[in-house]
Amino acid sequence: MLDRFLFQKIDNTPLVVFRIFLGTLIALEGFGAIATGWVRRVFVEPDFTFHFIGFDWLQPLPGYGMYFYFAIMGTLGICIALGYRYRFSMVCFALMWWAVYLMQKTSYNNHYYLLALIASIMCFLPAHRTYSLDARRRPDLQSDAMYAYVKWIIIFQLFIVYTYAAIAKLYGDWLNFTFLEILLESKSGYPIIGGLLEIGWFHKFIGISGFLFDLLIVPALLWKPTRNIAFGCSIFFHLFNSIVFQIGIFPYMALAFTVFFYEAETVRRLFLRKKKLFKPSFEKPPAYKNPLLIIAGIYFLAQLLLPVRHHVIEGDVLWTEEGHRLSWRMMLRNRTGRATFRVVNKADQKTEVINLKNYLTRKQERRIGAYPDFIWQFAQYLKEKYAEKGIEIEVFANARVSINGRPPAILIDPKIDLAAIPWDPLRHHHWILPPPWERDESKD
Repeated sequence: MLDRFLFQKIDNTPLVVFRIFLGTLIALEGFGAIATGWVRRVFVEPDFTFHFIGFDWLQPLPGYGMYFYFAIMGTLGICIALGYRYRFSMVCFALMWWAVYLMQKTSYNNHYYLLALIASIMCFLPAHRTYSLDARRRPDLQSDAMYAYVKWIIIFQLFIVYTYAAIAKLYGDWLNFTFLEILLESKSGYPIIGGLLEIGWFHKFIGISGFLFDLLIVPALLWKPTRNIAFGCSIFFHLFNSIVFQIGIFPYMALAFTVFFYEAETVRRLFLRKKKLFKPSFEKPPAYKNPLLIIAGIYFLAQLLLPVRHHVIEGDVLWTEEGHRLSWRMMLRNRTGRATFRVVNKADQKTEVINLKNYLTRKQERRIGAYPDFIWQFAQYLKEKYAEKGIEIEVFANARVSINGRPPAILIDPKIDLAAIPWDPLRHHHWILPPPWERDESKD
């Protein structure tokens, strides 16, 4: 039964069409990041980047290097869409995008993580077997079929993303629409729809429909009677997000995924009318069946466990941020804060208050005031900069953070020398104070 479900040969039109869409979107992402100034703001202007902790060896290229880097990724996107040297192009892009993702988190976005995962998966899928320059150059590659597991890998990955996104919304500030009021009213200056974003009933509509969309969209697309309705909802949901929140290519990539839910014949009629339709057939599983099941099992087990790791880390993830990333906790909170840093020379005990503008961009300043790992990393950076002058220092920070409009509260212990303590990604850091709703706020 499992063999027939996963290893039946089916028409590969959805995969081919998705390859073309994905390559096009990658090209737009690569060249668009240059054209909009995103590369300049994130990689060129900062003196240093807040990388994922443990990946300090991943540094932006100097000078104009990151412009060339993104231009190469954009070019790889064109190659992927055309199916030219597909495997090489896909592997190169996946590696380069993972590096981009890990070398900076000031502009962190869950969708960047999803693109990294999908690009990695696509490296192993036979998306170049037809309607590609590879197939034209090597006729032996030509095929109109793929194994059914190709479709189900993509669908299961999406199911994990959307389901965890729905579960994460089951907390107070989403359920009482506090966060949505802050989020949507901040966009009220938009023409035409700006007024709508200020209305209370619309906040409730977005809150309820957003949760239901994440929870039900994959099952609704899988079930034929609700498929077209679900697709219509997807168009509204993702275009709304694109227009209001301006989150890059993700809304369009999400819409591209829907080709895996429709019958191959429907997709073929819409996009590849001249392509031959392959009728499903089952012979026997491929020789690599067992290794595939083991690797896929390990991968999806990791995908299921990573989003819940914050439950085994002490503290409220909404406050501490420990376990927040890689967990599909998308658009759940608004964090604002301010931090000041005090450096003490160990030799003579002289104290210096750091002017953040001498080290950080404006966006980095906003992040460092609200996120504990940014504060710790900056303390390590100051320690290194002073060490270059032969000075040993202690670094103390005073940070106050507001979450979802609450009054600002002290985030970390201002008496702790942050330059002297290590970072453990799997444990709670006790210099992060409890959230104000769990402590006596009068002490702040």
